[in-house]
Amino acid sequence: MARPKKDISKQRTIVIAFRVSQSEHAIISNNAETIGLSTAEYIRRKCTGKSLPNKKVSPLDRKLFVELSRMGNNLNQLARVSNSGIHAPFSISKQLEEVKMLLQQLKTNISNNDR
Repeated sequence: MARPKKDISKQRTIVIAFRVSQSEHAIISNNAETIGLSTAEYIRRKCTGKSLPNKKVSPLDRKLFVELSRMGNNLNQLARVSNSGIHAPFSISKQLEEVKMLLQQLKTNISNNDR
């Protein structure tokens, strides 16, 4: 059994051709691939003002975001203890240095894995 034919008003019968440079093609293709659309569908949606899906986040980037969030929580807790005037049973400066080191490692990982 064959698939039913589309309504004539929904068929894409008109072809629009236009030229782009290699760098423009790379940008368009990369943008389309990043959000999971074909190049043609990406251009169609951009030109007609339809909404585009959100950018997909790689599992590695998601892990980095989670780790950054955890580090932010730790920084807030350290700042709260430091500002309260209570003497903590641990060295806040040592903890802050450790957090700085981890942040630097994450920045390096993000820049090395940036697409």
